[in-house]
Amino acid sequence: MRIAKVLSVILLASMILVACAPKTSSPAASVGTPVATIPAASLAQANHLLICTDFPYPPQESFDANGDPQGLDVEIGNEIANRVGLKVQYVNSVFDTIIAAVTSGKCDIIISAMNITADRSKQISQIPYFEAGQSMVAAKGNPQNINTTLDLCGKSAAAESGTTEADYLAGTGDYAGKGLTQACTAAGKAAINVVVTQKDTDALQQLQAGKVTVYFADSPVAAYYTVQQPTLFQVVGQVLEPIAEGIGVPCGASDCTSAPLSPVGAAVKAALDSMKADGTYMKILTKYNLASSAVK
Repeated sequence: MRIAKVLSVILLASMILVACAPKTSSPAASVGTPVATIPAASLAQANHLLICTDFPYPPQESFDANGDPQGLDVEIGNEIANRVGLKVQYVNSVFDTIIAAVTSGKCDIIISAMNITADRSKQISQIPYFEAGQSMVAAKGNPQNINTTLDLCGKSAAAESGTTEADYLAGTGDYAGKGLTQACTAAGKAAINVVVTQKDTDALQQLQAGKVTVYFADSPVAAYYTVQQPTLFQVVGQVLEPIAEGIGVPCGASDCTSAPLSPVGAAVKAALDSMKADGTYMKILTKYNLASSAVK
C-alpha cells in the first residue's frame, strides 16, 4: 500500500477517535491483586485510568484496522491500568497541549513518547520508561545529500509542534540558543527553514510531497516509516540527542522539579516497577524490537 493511503487511514482513524468519547482498550491479562491503587478522588473518571496520547506516532502509538489503539505505549498503558485495578481509556490529544490536558484534569497521565526535559519537569512529574534519540528522514536516495546536521543549513526540515525535535531545530525550549539553526549561523551558513506542523503525520507528508528536505522525529518512529516504506524514505545521518522518555503525571505543585510523586504518580511507578521485575516490561519492548531502548 502506498504511504498516502496508509496516512489517510491513520488520519481518518484519528479524527474518528477525537470525535468520539475516549476509546477503551482491552487491558492485559489480570495479574491478580493490584500492586497499587489510586484514590478515587484523584481520577478524572471513576474506575478508569484516562491516558492522554497523541495518535498516531508508530510504533509507540497508532490505530489498527478497526480503529483500536495499538503500539508499545498502548501496551505499557494497558498493563499499568491493569496493575492499579482500573479500566483504561485513551484520550487522543494534540501534543503541544498535552501537558495542559493532564494538569487540567482531562486525563490522569500522559504516555506519548514524551522526552524528559527540564521545562516539562517543571510542569509535571515524569517517570522514565523508554529511551530514544532523534533522527532525520529524507526521500529515498537522499537527493540533497544530507549526512550531517550542518548539511541542513539553508534547507528545510519538518517536525511536530511541541516536540523536542522542533525545539532542537529552531533552538527553542531546552535548546534555546543552541539548536541546529544557531549551529548553522555560527558556522557562517544559512539558517534552517523549520516547518512546524500540528501533527507528526503532517510533518511526514511535508517530506512525501517534496516540500521539505527532511522529516525529523524520534528515532524509533523514523525507523518505523523507513522500514514500512523503504522505496520512499531513508534515515540519514546519525541518531542525535538520545534522551529518556517519561510517563507524565500531575504533581500538584507550581514547580514539579523537586516535588514528590503524587498518589497517581506513585501508583504508576509501582506498576511500572512490577512490570520490570516480572519481565513484562522487556517482553513488550522486545515485541517491537526496541529492547535496546529500555531505561537503564
